Amino acid sequence: MKRFPIPLLLAALVLSAGALTARPLPGAHRPAATAAPAVNAPIDHMAFDRLLKKHVNARGLVDYQGFRADKKAFNQYLAQLSKNPPAASWSKPEQMAYWINAYNAYTIRLILDHYPLQSIKDIGSKIQIPLVSTPWAARFFSIGGEKMSLDHIEHSILRKQYDDPRIHFALVCASISCPRLRNEAYTAAQLSQQLDDQGRNFLNDPAKNNVGRTTAQLSRYFDWYKADWERNGQSVVKWVNRYSKTQMNADAKVTYQDYNWNLNKQ
Repeated sequence: MKRFPIPLLLAALVLSAGALTARPLPGAHRPAATAAPAVNAPIDHMAFDRLLKKHVNARGLVDYQGFRADKKAFNQYLAQLSKNPPAASWSKPEQMAYWINAYNAYTIRLILDHYPLQSIKDIGSKIQIPLVSTPWAARFFSIGGEKMSLDHIEHSILRKQYDDPRIHFALVCASISCPRLRNEAYTAAQLSQQLDDQGRNFLNDPAKNNVGRTTAQLSRYFDWYKADWERNGQSVVKWVNRYSKTQMNADAKVTYQDYNWNLNKQ
């Protein structure tokens, strides 16, 4: 039998052991690369857009029975809203479009939960929650795991964070005197044009605003949210004249119309 010198034999054993350790053992798993955190991308509001086109007419009147018949698609959209709150990486228009759509969609949800009824204010008498007496204060939905109310979206988010009074032309309280419910969803790409269009529609609807040069009967919105309209050197008159076909004088006598809380149903 041929013998190898001891030093050569030891070197061969070391090389062999190195080759074995360089190969992964059967069934062994290499450490997975650390995954980058998921980015909460802006959601697509097309599902809501389809429902609005189907169940809301040009005057902003709603076929609530139609929404109820399409409850599966509507609930899927609400679930999408609930699971995907706006992220800091979203643009301002993306965030605003999200919150305006959420407000209007959950208002429809609130009406459907109590339908049939004559007015959204009828819901207040049915609320059995301590310290909550209006439907807008009820925390009946969740977004990002946080229980929320319509008041929270309007006052703590949209009015507080975005400083754009035009939201008042877009948020709909399910009543005849509120701005029309647009029969399309708000989108980041079209948001400014949509809000301006809402302003023109609202100011030139004589059932909601009757503007003259020396006198004007305006919506209660211009009284309730007067501080918003006067922010940044603006005024009620300037905002009215921005959208009204008839321009009112700065010293025009202003009164406010009675508010019609009847349901905005077809």
